[in-house]
Amino acid sequence: MELLNSFVAKTLPFIPKPIVGKVSSRYIAGSRLADAVAVVQKLNAQNMMATLDILGEDVLERGKAESIRNEWIRVLDEIRERRLDSNISVKLSQVGFRIDPDFCYGILRSIVRAAHERGNFVRIDMEDSTMTTATLAQYRKLRAEGFENVGVVIQAYLRRSDADVRDLVKMKANVRLCKGIYRESPDIAYQDRDEIRRSFGLLMRVLIENGCYVGIATHDDYLIDKAYELIQKNNPDRNRYEFQMLLGVREQLRSSIVAAGHRLRVYVPYGDQWYSYSVRRLKENPQIAGYVLRALFTGNNT
Repeated sequence: MELLNSFVAKTLPFIPKPIVGKVSSRYIAGSRLADAVAVVQKLNAQNMMATLDILGEDVLERGKAESIRNEWIRVLDEIRERRLDSNISVKLSQVGFRIDPDFCYGILRSIVRAAHERGNFVRIDMEDSTMTTATLAQYRKLRAEGFENVGVVIQAYLRRSDADVRDLVKMKANVRLCKGIYRESPDIAYQDRDEIRRSFGLLMRVLIENGCYVGIATHDDYLIDKAYELIQKNNPDRNRYEFQMLLGVREQLRSSIVAAGHRLRVYVPYGDQWYSYSVRRLKENPQIAGYVLRALFTGNNT
């Protein structure tokens, strides 16, 4: 099955765009904010939370970065107006980091401030390893300014993540913990599945035992079972953790998590950059290609 998943992912650039669009429609809300709002409303009706993401990275023009800031504020207004149970996830490269880090911070800070004024929360998304130090630095700077409505992401496959988490727990950081999807060299990141799982489990334990808010972002049955064990052992307040999953992936599993009494948030991306996102996401995580295609052709969402 792994070979089939990899084959599907590698051949995506040669598959006609309409077919990719049909597959991606399972895990991308659409090109417009209205499409994303409709998806979030359906999730909320199923007792699931959401995080909205505007697709697009590596913005190199100040005007474009500023327009994305304006779009994010429009998203926050829409969430408040429609009373959606959703926060937002923002990438630094999307709001001008590659133009100038200080310019980027100014835009990020204005988004976080707007979210604070509207009673909402901003997750600073994590990108590849070239962005890790900068992302954590901008997160710490926001926290030092007194913003509490902001969180960060840690990727378990990075070798540095143990030290990063042990530093973050000192400030009771709000952390989304995921495996990591970018292709990284072995000297930077674990390559073996069991090593990545072991790192994820260790980091999850450290975060929970130190009272941090943790978003457990995985579709891996093994890690979900480990999370259940940690939750049972440590008995954290229900509002101190949540599970997180991608839109359109393992829908029966996410329903079972909610049915078991746990909070769950679904990642809802939208925007006109859906094609490049689809190709990159499926190439970097062939297992997701397998999940999506099985669901598409068999109707099985497990």
